Amino acid sequence: MKFADLRYVALLSLFFVNGSGLATASEPSPDAARSSEAGSNSSTPPNVVFIFADDLGYGDLGCYGATKVQTPNIDRLAKEGRKFSDAHTASAVCTPSRYALLTGEYPIRALGGKGAWGPLSPFSGLIIDTNTPTIGKVFQNKGYATACLGKWHLGFGENQNDWSVPLRPGPNDVGFDYYFGVPLVNSGSPYVYVENDTIVGYDPADPLKQGSPPSPTPQFPAEASVKSPNKFTGALAAHRIYDDEKTGTLLTEKAMSWISDNKNNPFFLYFATTNIHHPFTPAPRFKGTSQCGLYGDYIHELDWMVGELMKTLEENGLSDNTLVIFTSDNGAMLNYGGRIAMKAGHRINGELLGFKFGVWEGGHRVPFIAKWPGTIEAGSESDQLICNVDMLATFMALTDQDPGTLENKDSVNVLPALIDNPTAPIRSELLLAPRKDANLSIRKGKWMYIGGKGSGGFTGSKPDHHAWGGPPAAAFAGNVNSDIINGKIKPNSPPAQLYDLEIDLLQTENVYRQHPEVVEEMEALLQSYRSKTSASQSRQGKARQK
Repeated sequence: MKFADLRYVALLSLFFVNGSGLATASEPSPDAARSSEAGSNSSTPPNVVFIFADDLGYGDLGCYGATKVQTPNIDRLAKEGRKFSDAHTASAVCTPSRYALLTGEYPIRALGGKGAWGPLSPFSGLIIDTNTPTIGKVFQNKGYATACLGKWHLGFGENQNDWSVPLRPGPNDVGFDYYFGVPLVNSGSPYVYVENDTIVGYDPADPLKQGSPPSPTPQFPAEASVKSPNKFTGALAAHRIYDDEKTGTLLTEKAMSWISDNKNNPFFLYFATTNIHHPFTPAPRFKGTSQCGLYGDYIHELDWMVGELMKTLEENGLSDNTLVIFTSDNGAMLNYGGRIAMKAGHRINGELLGFKFGVWEGGHRVPFIAKWPGTIEAGSESDQLICNVDMLATFMALTDQDPGTLENKDSVNVLPALIDNPTAPIRSELLLAPRKDANLSIRKGKWMYIGGKGSGGFTGSKPDHHAWGGPPAAAFAGNVNSDIINGKIKPNSPPAQLYDLEIDLLQTENVYRQHPEVVEEMEALLQSYRSKTSASQSRQGKARQK
């Protein structure tokens, strides 16, 4: 173990022994069209490190109010940069959220308008058309070195992935010079690492394929939450290399090396962590360091990872010319480990209603922090409405490319919200997707309209159910909602939901029946987005190699 690692764990232990605080450690949408005119004030575009945490909730960080975990490195980003209070993901689910981030399109437009609604299966082909603009390509267009390190979960191959090597098309075909990471998700097979288009440790004599007997599946205690059985056989050497408890450290070391290797060139790093998606498998040195079980320990490892990246930037003299963005792919999930954390007093999504997969605020309102010394005001905060789908247009503006040239994109240039202090809203409306398309939702100004009853996410009704969600989960969390009684939707509740987030951020009162004129307007707006996902759009996922 490195000295820095020991020091970090020691500081965490000191906090919980003494109870004292830690010192700071080292068809386009109307909004998209209007925002295309606002560009960067900088004549020298910076390096960009975009850290995309997995399943990290609005209440999981110290700088967002957490007290049962300590996140000094991420808190330092907020202290030295800008923290957003109204940042969202276009979907409350992993794969669709990543699709929106990379393409600048709402996930309902994926797959030729069929939409991406849930987690991608291991047999799905790449769902990004290789001809579409992506954030990686934006930087490649300007001569940047680009890398994606970590969780992919957007598919490999054309139409269907049979896991034959090479795995093409994939990350290398949609804007990334280099890829290393977990091809699907740490809770789903195959349990291997992929580097560029090759399974690490792959032996052609022992190919990876669907079938039995299954290759080994790592097992962990119930608190770590579910890890799905392996659906694959073969590739035993590759499976032996994969180690859940070492993945965070491995990805961090890969990122540190890649940054150091590219320090003399402009670079873009998309660092998509597996922390804190279940199973919660922090390295042994982090176990027991939080006050809320493995869930909190996994957050501590994530914070260490961020700190190591920041230290690497500093040691290479890159900090002042690097824009660092930290956010999450969706809200926190109330799985077994999440429930243990909640029982310990850790509010994983703060006081917000809902969890991952659902379209209540807790499913998609996420931490978002941006740091760029000398350009972003240190210690500042913003209540501008922004979304991860906006990164495409924002990075275009950052690198002096015109977002107005985008076609059929939903991305809005929110660079002014990052580096300036605009008083007028940059975004007037935002489409938000849960797991179930019937609950597709629209935000406009202070109004949030949900097209059906409930959250549109998980509906498991028992506390021991991994897919616990919806009204029963809200009741467990102590959330109050006018449509819910005794953990169930009231029979006489309205057919849809309307919330005034300006006065009711916690969504306690569905005012659908009080504002029929607003309901009519919001329903029409929601349907207008549905109508745009026609078959005339280019079919996403029919990937073509360059």
